[in-house]
Amino acid sequence: MNRSFVKCVLVALIPGLLASAVAALPARADEQSPAAGAPPTAALPAVRSAAADWTPPLSTRGRYIVDARGNRFKLKSGNWHGASGTWNGSGDQEDPANHHAGEKSDRIPLGLDRAPMSEIVAGFRELGLNSIRLPFSNEMLHDRRPVADAAVTANPALRGKTPLEIYDATVTALTDAGLAVVLNNHTNTTRWCCAVDGNERWNASQSNQAWENDWLFMARRYKSNPRVVGADLYNEVRRSVWDDPNWGLGDDHDWFAASQRLGDRILQEANPDLLIVVEGINWTGIPVDGLPHERPTLDPVQRLSHTLVRSGKLVYSAHFYDYTGPRHSGATGMGETSDRRYRDFSRAELRDVLHQQAFYVTAQGKRHFTAPVWISEFGIGGRDEHGEKPRAWFENFVDELVRTDADFAYWPLVGWHEDTKGNGWALLHWDSAGRRIGVFDGDDWRAGAWSRLIAAEGRPGPVPITDRWSMLSPDHGDFVQSLRMRAAEDWDPGARKAVCPDGQRLTGLGHTGNRGLCTDAGGRDLWAADGRHTVVRDERHVRPGGDWASGYTKLQCPADHFLIGYGVRGAAVSSALCASAGERLGTTDRTVWFDRGDNRPPAAGGGDFAHGRFKGQCADDEYAAGVAYTGRVGSARTPDALLCRPLA
Repeated sequence: MNRSFVKCVLVALIPGLLASAVAALPARADEQSPAAGAPPTAALPAVRSAAADWTPPLSTRGRYIVDARGNRFKLKSGNWHGASGTWNGSGDQEDPANHHAGEKSDRIPLGLDRAPMSEIVAGFRELGLNSIRLPFSNEMLHDRRPVADAAVTANPALRGKTPLEIYDATVTALTDAGLAVVLNNHTNTTRWCCAVDGNERWNASQSNQAWENDWLFMARRYKSNPRVVGADLYNEVRRSVWDDPNWGLGDDHDWFAASQRLGDRILQEANPDLLIVVEGINWTGIPVDGLPHERPTLDPVQRLSHTLVRSGKLVYSAHFYDYTGPRHSGATGMGETSDRRYRDFSRAELRDVLHQQAFYVTAQGKRHFTAPVWISEFGIGGRDEHGEKPRAWFENFVDELVRTDADFAYWPLVGWHEDTKGNGWALLHWDSAGRRIGVFDGDDWRAGAWSRLIAAEGRPGPVPITDRWSMLSPDHGDFVQSLRMRAAEDWDPGARKAVCPDGQRLTGLGHTGNRGLCTDAGGRDLWAADGRHTVVRDERHVRPGGDWASGYTKLQCPADHFLIGYGVRGAAVSSALCASAGERLGTTDRTVWFDRGDNRPPAAGGGDFAHGRFKGQCADDEYAAGVAYTGRVGSARTPDALLCRPLA
């Protein structure tokens, strides 16, 4: 979107349009309709906990998360909020009335004033969970003020501790109980999320450097605890008053670039075992009929996906609530558009839109974007939610989670009630006397759907090792995803360089746009143990009589070497990077031209790795041994052909 245009429109229509835009930007789900509780009639039924039998660390194989033994580990999670803040942003922070639903968390996980931490954690296990998404704010990490004694009445051992120290104790309690913990950077400032609140982007209220430093601090802080399994980099990236986030423009609002860089830094500098969770973009545009606006979610991933320096660590994430929609911000009244909300879709329509926005990532195997998708927030009001559409949406949405075997995290787990009245979105509620009511107490309509969801095992047991497909995107700078090459000297100074992750080889290139495709299909870990590599800038390795692209300049690898990367200057190829193979490779030449159209084997994996461009690709049982281009008039020295040879 043109930012100057947006500013002009906003200025012209202020205050009405600006007020509408601010009011209409996405809000947290349980702001919509607080629900009353019911008398505590029974404890939660005995539910077999999913937390017991797994071995960290976690990684990914295709669309599945697996544990260290290669067994499926389906994230059956919930959100324990509070450490990211509950203050609404105005008025006295010490007044509960100025906190969301009156639930004043005091900068720590909610409920520690009402129940012992052990009881809360036991409740999570009784719900059938195996993992917890644990939000925090950047401000909380640096808050040195001890939490008030009243905030930890039910946990006197926590008196005098700072919010971060209590967060530490929470992590320990959860992991000691066998639960996995995913750290979630929910907000910059310690206040309720999410609207135009200074927390719209990872760098809305702080610098990129501060954000990255805080994450490296957190990743290192819990490195010795193997059940801290993931880093959810930032929550619900969305539009501020003036600016949209984007996916791939290379500027200071580029969420793709920011998450790619931080994910690599965490894995390389802090903790190589963590899953890196990247949420899609939650909102762009002004939510006013006639102006561009939408909820992109994970749609951009099919055109530009992440490739981390450690394969098998990427998880994508998305959020869904009934009152929002693909082009509906969730506002009611002022700022509401005529777009449909998710609850307005039929079961079949909902299935289609969920596939388009998120589930296609797991449904389409052997693609550069194939990865697990974690629906890390969804939820709805309980006892006081009587709306036919919201209830139908929840039932249909749970059915889709079951059908797609999706990883999930309910929002929220913990809430308050008094005389059975309060914010009814949570699955567990405590009153000020420490009495608990929950989703299974006999009068909560969500119980059946929750039982159905938590009992759905999906694919169990061992998951076979799968082929990996990875996109290279040196669009705005180096994209060196090989740890070996990151440790080496700059092999093409002044060029933008792209290199496959260790264990993969280059198999495809775009004619323009500089995109590449890597894989380990047909031959994993081909690179010789000594890590030798060769930089090629001329035709010295083209053997006599082996002119495989007559009239073109050919950057060809030496014998028993294969392409793992390339350098570009502008659009032009400047070098080829070749790795020494640890075994003998085939020598039969096959030229793949792609200067006038796509040239990819029909059954080859990877998908469209250079959207809107001509592409060339070797077969899955081949390796690329060279790239050709021409410098004649009218050519920009972009890749025109690949030399493909059989692996064996």
